[in-house]
Amino acid sequence: MSQTTEEAAQATESPQSAPRRRRVPRTPRTPRTHRVHRAWFVAAVAFVTIIGAAAFRSLPGLLFDPLHEDFGWSRGTIGLAVSINLALYGLTAPFAAALMDRFGIRRVVAVALTVIALGSGLTVWMTAPWQLLLCWGLLVGLGSGSMALAFAATVTNRWFTERRGLVTGILTAASASGQLIFLPLLSWIVENYQWRPAAVTVALAALAVVPFVWLLLRDHPADVGLRPYGAEEFVPKPAPVPGAARRAVTVLFSAVRTGPFWLLAGSFAICGASTNGLIQTHFVPAAHDHHMPVTAAASLLAVIGVFDVIGTIASGWFTDRFEARRLLAVYYALRGISLLFLPLLLAPNVHLPMVFFIVFYGLDWVATVPPTIALCREHYGEDSAIVFGWVLASHQVGAALVAFLGGVARDHFGSYDVVWFASGALCAAATLMVLVIRRGTVATPAVA
Repeated sequence: MSQTTEEAAQATESPQSAPRRRRVPRTPRTPRTHRVHRAWFVAAVAFVTIIGAAAFRSLPGLLFDPLHEDFGWSRGTIGLAVSINLALYGLTAPFAAALMDRFGIRRVVAVALTVIALGSGLTVWMTAPWQLLLCWGLLVGLGSGSMALAFAATVTNRWFTERRGLVTGILTAASASGQLIFLPLLSWIVENYQWRPAAVTVALAALAVVPFVWLLLRDHPADVGLRPYGAEEFVPKPAPVPGAARRAVTVLFSAVRTGPFWLLAGSFAICGASTNGLIQTHFVPAAHDHHMPVTAAASLLAVIGVFDVIGTIASGWFTDRFEARRLLAVYYALRGISLLFLPLLLAPNVHLPMVFFIVFYGLDWVATVPPTIALCREHYGEDSAIVFGWVLASHQVGAALVAFLGGVARDHFGSYDVVWFASGALCAAATLMVLVIRRGTVATPAVA
């Protein structure tokens, strides 16, 4: 009996059993917790998608002089088309956010990119102003509105519970990155080959992104059996929400009963007026009025795109750590001061003070977005993406008004000086508006 026990003990220590003991610790050698979370890949696809869609935003400011020369259309007429585009960019956003809840992010974004390509491509054959309003104003406006920052907010809310401010900043910066990539290229094309090849380039850029969206983008972490990044528990995918338009309007009616909505919408309207409506639309023709070459002015806007990336990502990082209201107040105040100096800086050549303005304005360009989204989330919780869509609508309405009125002012006064000064004063008003926003009651704790 003892011999049997001894032989069994020797058998357990025999060389044949040794490899069996060594295999045991190898199984957890690469723990899942150290792998890159799928949320970061989804954010990367969203980043590339927004870059591709940003091509259309680089073109309007380059179209004023070519269309004026080719067709004799007034700058006010061209500005009206850009104005419709910018307004629809914002007004479509809340409905697009609700459509994403109903049909999924992937489908909505793929259709939006296709509509952008269609609208931009059709401008090649236009001969009358109404066709410009239809193609560039209506079609590109509707498509771009579905690719607006509400898309970034939806991706961030679904896939992340930590680092939301940082991710929002990165996705917001994607638009500036697209401007950085496409603006010098499009200005070169317009300068050397006229505006039609530039419009075709925009259409092809939008179409090129569609396969990436369809193959790589996913609607929700539950689709791939994962928790949102930073979440401690698995979050089941919510059922599709029917009645997207009704939900968007219902959320609006609920939000307009609150003071923070009006303060956020008003300040963000001024944000749009002083960026997309003013600088992006009118900086190139204003610089050209002072005999600066179009390519040089477009290159300065591209530099704004470079520093916009830095400023927006930094703003997202700050938003995770500091109070959003105070960040917005600082951003608006500095922007208003810089605009007051711009009429003194425009000249035939690019000089150091102008470079300083471009760098400064670039850092502040859409740095307002992460803290604005954070305040929407703080006050409106699960409806924050749709509420931000409506706030973004006000942003684009402000941009649309200045895009149109800026062209009218240029036709009437012969310069843009009054527009720069008025926008600086509006930024001062936005500073006061954000400072009086009260603290929210459904805040999500910031994560350092």
